[in-house]
Amino acid sequence: MLLSVENLKTHFFTSQGIMKAVDGVSFSLEEGGRLGIVGESGSGKSVTALSILRLVSSPGKIVGGKIVFEGRDLLTMSEEGIREVRGGKIAMVFQEPSTSLNPVFTIGNQIEEVLQLHQPELSRQKRGEKVVESLDLVKIADPKRVAKSYPHELSGGMKQRAMIAMALSCRPRLLIADEPTTALDVTVQAQVLELLNELQSSLGMALILITHDLGIVAESVDQVVVMKEGVVVESGKTERIVGKPEHPYTKHLMEIYDRFDRC
Repeated sequence: MLLSVENLKTHFFTSQGIMKAVDGVSFSLEEGGRLGIVGESGSGKSVTALSILRLVSSPGKIVGGKIVFEGRDLLTMSEEGIREVRGGKIAMVFQEPSTSLNPVFTIGNQIEEVLQLHQPELSRQKRGEKVVESLDLVKIADPKRVAKSYPHELSGGMKQRAMIAMALSCRPRLLIADEPTTALDVTVQAQVLELLNELQSSLGMALILITHDLGIVAESVDQVVVMKEGVVVESGKTERIVGKPEHPYTKHLMEIYDRFDRC
């Protein structure tokens, strides 16, 4: 088992009271497996992903559970230890590349920074080669030019590809993609999803795909976890969840998907 999340609880302590964003979530992922976490806004799916990497910021706090990756509990790891895992062994792609990329540095500089952190033994020349290699991997035409470009010079789809290249530059064992196509038009969405599926297969990495759209997971993952208000309401193989949903909330999500699919 590559990843095992057991009874995870992440709560936000506000002046209005305690918001239980994630409240007892459990799931597991085999090496090279593909898992979808599905739910509407506020379901806790993104907070679950941030919790795996211990990136939950105040007033949020992980208050219980275990997150076991490669046999080690990430929640009991030192800060230095989790920094080595973050970006090196587990990487994450966020839904809005424009806010994730630094506007004052080139794409190449930003990928190099990741390489320098996790592979400090590489020479500057070798890092430069790996930058171009990473951009080429995500099918960016003229990767040398894009490496010298700033984020504002790229389209939304190109920025997302650059983010994926950055995430994969250290060849992580697990990629978490949080709503990776939300900010893109329909055609580019399909291209990015196809790219993620190809990369997952060719690199042999595990994938967690977070989305509000059951239609996306139907075509991209093997297992599905459906979340509502911080808890898992249904989970299982994708074919069963999509074909014969049992929980009323899952049925609701399928109705939304079917309605849009007919349009």
